[in-house]
Amino acid sequence: MQMDKASHFDPLILDQFFEQGFMGIEIDPDLGGNGMNFTSAILTIEELAKVDPSASVIVDVQNTLAGIPIRKWGSEAQKQKYLPRLATDTVGCFCLSEAGSGSDSFALKTSAKRDGANFVLNGTKSWITNSGEAGIFIVFANIDFSQGYRGITAFIVEKDNPGLKIGKKEDKLGIRSSSTCEVIFNDCVVSENDVLGEIGKGYKYAIEVLNEGRIGIGAQMIGLAKGAMDATIPYLTQRKQFGQPIAHFQGMMFDYAQLATDIEAASLLVYNAARMQEQGIPFIKEAAMAKLFSSQVAERTASQCVNFLGGVGFTKDFPVEKFYRDAKIGQIYEGTTNIHLQTIGKMLLKEYE
Repeated sequence: MQMDKASHFDPLILDQFFEQGFMGIEIDPDLGGNGMNFTSAILTIEELAKVDPSASVIVDVQNTLAGIPIRKWGSEAQKQKYLPRLATDTVGCFCLSEAGSGSDSFALKTSAKRDGANFVLNGTKSWITNSGEAGIFIVFANIDFSQGYRGITAFIVEKDNPGLKIGKKEDKLGIRSSSTCEVIFNDCVVSENDVLGEIGKGYKYAIEVLNEGRIGIGAQMIGLAKGAMDATIPYLTQRKQFGQPIAHFQGMMFDYAQLATDIEAASLLVYNAARMQEQGIPFIKEAAMAKLFSSQVAERTASQCVNFLGGVGFTKDFPVEKFYRDAKIGQIYEGTTNIHLQTIGKMLLKEYE
């Protein structure tokens, strides 16, 4: 709660995340990671969210949006340079969104102009998670706007680059200790060796990574919902009204039984999407369903838990009001609710038409 109030993540906890191996779960042990599978990362994200969704999203972004692109498309030199750092001491972030390109992410305006063996980046990224602590930035910029989204290219930029500046830090409703800032590129010079993957393939990489990242957000949301229940149900068994614990009232029982069922269903959607990802089965629709439903369940569960607790639920003496605030972002970042509904709908049409 202190981190939430201060809107600042304790660096000592971040150090412990690195020490425990939470920040490089899928990175090869030869490069300092754990060499575990995607489901292991998903379960870690879920467990952390039961206590603090802000802590959970730091680990989520590190293992999905920051780590996956370098593992999948990085050159051997890039893997050797950056993956050990991501696993042991350096936070990464994913710079795609801009003020004018949220859901329409490929309308981004950040440019990358060729200058001999270098590229010069100019533009401003918005709503970038982990940017306050990050040392490694995965940046998407367009090298040729006449090519539309096919000009979008991914770059790796380090924090000490003089052309990179951290801008406004957002004062958010929830996940407050997770930094969300502008990242400004002003004549930011990077070499052609800093191109991640192939030139013009950035749009493809962004889509693929976000599909995996959505499973991570689904895990964060089910962890949040379970955490809210863990903080609420014991109180209901102790709080007495009209001569009995309020948990024993049938009306109350119906409500938390329904929530528990919804959480179980959301969990299975998330775990199934993770299973499909690991097995190489197409999972875009399932990832969208998992993120969509789990974010709805999280918000509904946290809201109902505040109601269950009554007056104390509305205070900061109990963590449930924080879970309630933290839940809202689940229907916004890494794809809004409507974007996921559209994705699911389009894929269903393909199956039936």
